[in-house]
Amino acid sequence: MAEKSKEIKNILIVDDHPLLRQGIKQVIELEEDLRVIGESSSANEAIDSINRYKPDIVIVDITLAGNVSGIELVKSLNERFPEIKTLVLTMHDESLYAERAIRAGARGYIMKEVASKNIINAIRTILNDELYLSENISKKIIDKLVRGSADTIGISVENLSNREFEIFQLIGNGFSTKEMAKKLNLSIYTVESHKKNIKEKLKLKNSSDLAKYAIQWVIMQNK
Repeated sequence: MAEKSKEIKNILIVDDHPLLRQGIKQVIELEEDLRVIGESSSANEAIDSINRYKPDIVIVDITLAGNVSGIELVKSLNERFPEIKTLVLTMHDESLYAERAIRAGARGYIMKEVASKNIINAIRTILNDELYLSENISKKIIDKLVRGSADTIGISVENLSNREFEIFQLIGNGFSTKEMAKKLNLSIYTVESHKKNIKEKLKLKNSSDLAKYAIQWVIMQNK
């Protein structure tokens, strides 16, 4: 009896870099049972493609074209299309974003620098209904659960929305309001509004205290 052919799983890639999308597509389509059925550069394009193609997995970068981040897209997909699995593929440091991505509903997190070697394993792990994380991040999350709590700064930062968290991290890395607005494709007014919300959530008096707090947090994460 002839061997039964494997069921083909369809994949959508959401990334604002066409060359990156092409490279990942080439790696994936070396597998006979995996097929890239669409590519998008923004969250809005991704939603349209998902409605059209109904993929099994969506591979998402954190930084996308437009005003919606990859983390926000993952959360939206988890709510609107719970049957579709998401894998975050990004250059953003996993120590800062992996746990946030998983809480948003992602089933895995992988750094672009190791994508060519690990992307297929990540996809198959997720298709097998398991989480895909690096060993370091898995240990960090397990350790956090065992300890039952994190440092005070970490707990406070967890209260921020995904956009507020992006801005908080940029503040800690020395970005000005104007630079943040340009990088995130937002108005200066919107950035200032987010900064105000961050100060309220973290119970900080002024922008100087916010900058000191954010810088301290970034230093702690880099240790």
